[in-house]
Amino acid sequence: MADNLYIEIDARQINHNEEKICGDVFLKKRIKEDKRIIAVLSDGMGHGVKANVLATLTSTMALNFTVEHRKPERIAEIIMKTLPVCSERQISYATFTVVDLEIDGKVHILEYDNPPAMVFRKNKPLALNREVIQMKNPQHQGKKLTFTSFYPKLYDRIVFCSDGVAQSGMGTDKFPFGWETSHIENYISGVLESGDDISAGRLAEKVVNKAVANDAYSPKDDTSCISVYFREPRKLLLVTGPPINRSSDEELASIVKNYNGKKIISGGSTTDLIARELKLRVTDSLDFFDNELPPISYMDGIDLVTEGILTLNKVWKILTNIGIDYKPGKGPADQVVKLILESDHIDIIVGTKINEAHQDPNVPVDLEIRRTIAGRIADVLENKLLKHITVRHI
Repeated sequence: MADNLYIEIDARQINHNEEKICGDVFLKKRIKEDKRIIAVLSDGMGHGVKANVLATLTSTMALNFTVEHRKPERIAEIIMKTLPVCSERQISYATFTVVDLEIDGKVHILEYDNPPAMVFRKNKPLALNREVIQMKNPQHQGKKLTFTSFYPKLYDRIVFCSDGVAQSGMGTDKFPFGWETSHIENYISGVLESGDDISAGRLAEKVVNKAVANDAYSPKDDTSCISVYFREPRKLLLVTGPPINRSSDEELASIVKNYNGKKIISGGSTTDLIARELKLRVTDSLDFFDNELPPISYMDGIDLVTEGILTLNKVWKILTNIGIDYKPGKGPADQVVKLILESDHIDIIVGTKINEAHQDPNVPVDLEIRRTIAGRIADVLENKLLKHITVRHI
């Protein structure tokens, strides 16, 4: 990933007003070895459980086949052939949009019957040259896909959505044919002009909320919006544990001092080491916001100072179960998670000196050595939240 470009992807969805299950399905995956991120949105016919099954099958197949670099028309043919037939309509049907992002390279967009993806540059819609692909299989003759590619620039946006957005307001005086692409583009341009650093998630949320408002706050279809934002990365350093050799203490302190980003120190021994090497004062807090964890401490130039293994173990648990409605509390683990969620490039340095306190057989088995906990955190950040992670052992 280029040092000056980070790809932020987020989604917002609201169900059809009578359904508890969304008939739109959004999936995303980072393919680390290929330096790619793939995002897929599928809209199953109708709404509810049947629609969700169709969309789940479609999005999963589209994602897996795109990972394998299959040709667009082949992806569509396999999907159409595999989908179960709807018992009511006697057809199998689900739309999809696949956005294949080559990190440091091109963006490829494959679409089948979803509203066209929109790209914004300098807050204005960017015209894309779309290639129409006619499906050749006799069983699906007449069906068309569109395919386009472009090279993204810093601050570009991609927004794609389901019919619930594009058809919202249909039949009203204002939008007799629905909230069509031109209206959506004008709305998004206005949002970007009023605050061009809006996050991907917040932009998607605004689009979905506006679509629901178009339907008088009673959505007539599952309503989904996915937003992609190419921006400068926000960096975070997480240091836990002293180095295995004391001769490396000075090196670790130097890394912390010169790091260009926010900084977290997790662990009492690590905190003492940094304070000693950099001649800084540590101030302890007596505010207990989490009964399970010791309170945070303060050190000049460090954004957050916490206890080590217990705190990081809770951080991992929070991240594993996190959802879009998560709101961080005031406890140490929540504050670590808050800084992580606000960051894109997260550099983790793990000191490998053994802490004798954690060799006690009475310590719960899930409180493993810091290297394991740090690895778990790195894994969930990379695969679930698509953060750019480096881990270094010292």
